[in-house]
Amino acid sequence: MSRVIANQTITLDGYAAGINQTEEHPFGEDGGDGWGNRLHAWMFDQGEENRAAVDQMAEPRVHIMGRNMFGPVRGEWDRDWKGWWGDNPPFHGPVVVLTHHRRDSQPMEGGTTFHFVTDGIKSALTQAREAAGDGEISIQGGAVTINQYLAAGLVDELRLHIVPFTLGVGTRLFDGVPALSLEQIYARAASTVTHVSYRVLREDR
Repeated sequence: MSRVIANQTITLDGYAAGINQTEEHPFGEDGGDGWGNRLHAWMFDQGEENRAAVDQMAEPRVHIMGRNMFGPVRGEWDRDWKGWWGDNPPFHGPVVVLTHHRRDSQPMEGGTTFHFVTDGIKSALTQAREAAGDGEISIQGGAVTINQYLAAGLVDELRLHIVPFTLGVGTRLFDGVPALSLEQIYARAASTVTHVSYRVLREDR
């Protein structure tokens, strides 16, 4: 069975986004400027130092994300929004988007197709497993979506990119998630971020 990996950038106090998220600032207010803001500067401004971690994010065969990560549109799909990533998104495979509003699949350049699922996280994972075969599945976020999968015991590995500042307010990883037992399997410190991976230990293993 395919492994399920959750991948998230967080502050030292566990926040994955600040308050007041907008189309201009999709990660909210975190004291930085520009699209990537302070929280995700390590992905955009650090050259080759974090290249392996960025490339690793695109390796899974299928990706799952919440609607908030896909874009700023709320309610019915009354806008021709195709994601933050332009005509050729970096996923190059199926992407399952959780939403409460039906929408036809959206094929993009480079092999990415966004599929919109309205019947919950387990259905989304079932469809992702069918598409992935024995390949990995990545839950890309945001934190609310990852928290739902963690709480349901459906994550095998948690990959965190920890940025050295605190927010104190915003959208936080682990909110509403019962206590977890984790085994550290990887850690690497860079100049502006620390990459850490944990195996999620479960009783059924």
